[in-house]
Amino acid sequence: MLSYDQAIKLILDNISPLPALEKPLPEACGLVLATAVSARWDLPSADNSAMDGFAFKFADQSPGSRLPVVGHSYAGHPFAEKVAQGSALRIMTGAPLPADCDTVVPLEDVREEGECICLTLSVKPGQHVRRAGEEFRHDELLLEAGTCLRAGEIGLLAAAGINQVKVHPAPRVAILSTGDELVELDQQPGPGQIINSNLHLLTARLREVGAEVVQLGIAADEEEDLDQRLQAGLQADLLLTSGGVSVGDKDQVQDALVRLGFEKIFWKVAIKPGKPVLFGKIGDKPIFGLPGNPAATAATCEIFTLPALRRLAGHSDPLPPRLRVRLKEKISGGGKRQTFLWGGLQPDGDYFLFTPSGRQGSGQNRSLQGACALLPVTIGSPDLEAGSLVDVLLMRLPSGHP
Repeated sequence: MLSYDQAIKLILDNISPLPALEKPLPEACGLVLATAVSARWDLPSADNSAMDGFAFKFADQSPGSRLPVVGHSYAGHPFAEKVAQGSALRIMTGAPLPADCDTVVPLEDVREEGECICLTLSVKPGQHVRRAGEEFRHDELLLEAGTCLRAGEIGLLAAAGINQVKVHPAPRVAILSTGDELVELDQQPGPGQIINSNLHLLTARLREVGAEVVQLGIAADEEEDLDQRLQAGLQADLLLTSGGVSVGDKDQVQDALVRLGFEKIFWKVAIKPGKPVLFGKIGDKPIFGLPGNPAATAATCEIFTLPALRRLAGHSDPLPPRLRVRLKEKISGGGKRQTFLWGGLQPDGDYFLFTPSGRQGSGQNRSLQGACALLPVTIGSPDLEAGSLVDVLLMRLPSGHP
């Protein structure tokens, strides 16, 4: 049986980023650059003032020096005349510095006397001046391909005059639930029936990470309905099924996929929960068959499907982020399968404390509520004592942390 590391390598080796497209910069937030981006000009384009104050040419000026004020310079409205040595120019933050000036003194460091100023403190040459090109130069590389465009990146590119970017689109994921026991959220479950909660769990998590979701409904445990819904799911960038991939009499997902040309890459991984996870392709379309138990569905989505989506979206590092944390309590050592434990995080000095959820069973919805991370416990590892430092797979930081 495959290990987790072997399985994730097979997934990433079999998936390529979605073809890139051009998008206006304001519409690209959350998407990933397909090509590197360079600046179209210098920023700042010219020396300018970092303060509201007075500009002049430094020539061993000292406290008590008295300078006549010859005009004003504002951002967008520069002073066009010369500023003679021994004179000053009233200047606002961001206003271009005239060629005759090289130093700025803040308003609060002078005393105004009619149409003159008197320096009240020592002045350093070149103080409070932003130099041309100090942020970036024309044609300077700003962002590499594989960079996710968040607010800071969008602002940087806008400042550099980039109005169009080449990005990978957000993946579209089709979700199909299987099983005659499932009913929709607005229905009252009858004997032996349960609400299709996995659909809402998966939809919410996929939307949290920026994917677009297509819900295919619930497939009955019979060939024609299952085949039709799976075929519809192949219109998305990735097809995700929940349930029907184990070895029960009515676990028919694999057979249905084979009828559509499925290439099975693996089935079953030595992990807990989620052992009977299925991965393969129809053509170049990645397909995951997740087990039906809620905690197993969520775990396999987190550790396998989300890295696949990040690869499709063009991320340079599609693997889950890891965070070093301190264990709040003792964790039993590993067994015959690598275990992934759900848990919460809380700040504690230099580290977060990881507390495993009280209910870790595959069928438990409660283990997921409030979970921020998964702790991998390797096969055959010794017990992990309370206070130990370990790495967890981070889903999100706790509320109140960016």
